[in-house]
Amino acid sequence: MNFKKTLVAIAAVATFSSAAVAEKLSIAATPVPHAELLEFVKPALAEQGVELDVKVFTDYVQPNIQVDQKRMDANFFQHQPYLDEFNDGRGTNLVTVAGIHVEPFGAYSSKISSLDELKDRAVVAIPNDPTNGGRALLLLQNAGLITLNDESKITATPRDIADNPKNLRFRELEAATLPRILNQVDMALINTNYALEAGLNPTEDAMVIEGAESPYVNILVARPDNKDSEAMQKLANALKSDAVREFIKEKYEGAVVPAF
Repeated sequence: MNFKKTLVAIAAVATFSSAAVAEKLSIAATPVPHAELLEFVKPALAEQGVELDVKVFTDYVQPNIQVDQKRMDANFFQHQPYLDEFNDGRGTNLVTVAGIHVEPFGAYSSKISSLDELKDRAVVAIPNDPTNGGRALLLLQNAGLITLNDESKITATPRDIADNPKNLRFRELEAATLPRILNQVDMALINTNYALEAGLNPTEDAMVIEGAESPYVNILVARPDNKDSEAMQKLANALKSDAVREFIKEKYEGAVVPAF
């Protein structure tokens, strides 16, 4: 009888231990909206046996380095053109797991309220990384402020400007710093995650903004060796769930757009 009780107790402990041990996934993310979306899906993933460890970064370089060096499992902060440029420039081989959302890129100012008020030789700040800098210039081109030599070049820089009627002067700065220097320039082109983080409302404050058809879908990124793991696929599915779609629509009110 005691032997049977012992077996039952061992079985109970084994069952509890099996249920208690969850597979861990460490994810690098920028604060808004990426980390917020990850925190939102964390409870659902825990029920599926995946423990999500979200580490917040405020730059666009370290999240990729951390994943490439296997210090973290994945990241969630960038779009495909940026990842392609990073892989080419750094010799990394990071890969896309899933496309999640679009953050329409916008132009902001604390000095003017419309593009018509932009004066000759105004100072315009844009991100200094190739893809987001090019994205900013393409938006300005679509707004009729400049013309590029190659009108579709996604890695364009100010040196690629063919026509600049207002003689705009460009300052290329790290994307994360742009909201902080908004009062020092006439206009800044800011990624929506940094705009939201700074308390800007893209749908109300941006003088010009990308449409929902933007090709710059934000992606979940991992390595070839772990992108197809069961835990990673559970994370991808959770981020593309109906619950996340509704969360995005209600919380961000058009400043972030589901891409699924």
